Amino acid sequence: MLDLERKFARLGAIEMENDTLGIEGYASLFGKPDQGKDIVQPGAYQASLDKLAAEGRSVKMLWQHDPAQPIGVWDEVREDDRGLYVKGRLLPDVPRAAEAASLLKAGAIDGLSIGYRTVKATKDDRGQRLLHQLDLWEVSLVTFPMLPDARVGAKGDAPNATLSQIAHAFDRARDALAQL
Repeated sequence: MLDLERKFARLGAIEMENDTLGIEGYASLFGKPDQGKDIVQPGAYQASLDKLAAEGRSVKMLWQHDPAQPIGVWDEVREDDRGLYVKGRLLPDVPRAAEAASLLKAGAIDGLSIGYRTVKATKDDRGQRLLHQLDLWEVSLVTFPMLPDARVGAKGDAPNATLSQIAHAFDRARDALAQL
C-alpha cells in the first residue's frame, strides 16, 4: 500500500450491540518504543487528523493492512495524553468483518496496527527514531502487534503477504536487539 510504514498495538475492548461489534483501543502509545525502536511523540498525528477532517475524509479500518479489505469504520480517532485512541465498529454485512468479529470474540486476534507515512522524525542518542509528525492512513485489525500494548480485545488470520511483512519486522527487531 504505497510503502506505508506500520506500527502494531493491542486492541482494548469489544462489545456487541444490534449485531454490530464495537471495538476500541489504542492504536499507538506515546513514548513507548516498539520492537523497531521507534517512539511516537505526543502530537504526531494531530496535523494528519486535522487535514482529514478538513477534507471530509476519515482514517480507514482495514483487515491486516489490505486496502482491498475494509471491514468497518472508525467512528472516533483522536489523540489524548496516552496515544492514538480509536473507537469503531465492524460492519456485519461484510464477510471478512463477520470473520474478524468471530475471531475477536474468541480471543484469536487482538492487535491494532497503523499504516502511515513519516513526515518528521529525529534520532535520539540511543539510535531510537522519534516520530514527531505522521500522515495517518489507516488502522487495521491484525494478528501480531509490533507494539505489544497496542491491542483490541481479540484478532484473526493473516494473508501470506502480511505474514511475510511480519516475519521481516521480527527479523529487523531481532537484528536491532543483537546490536545492543
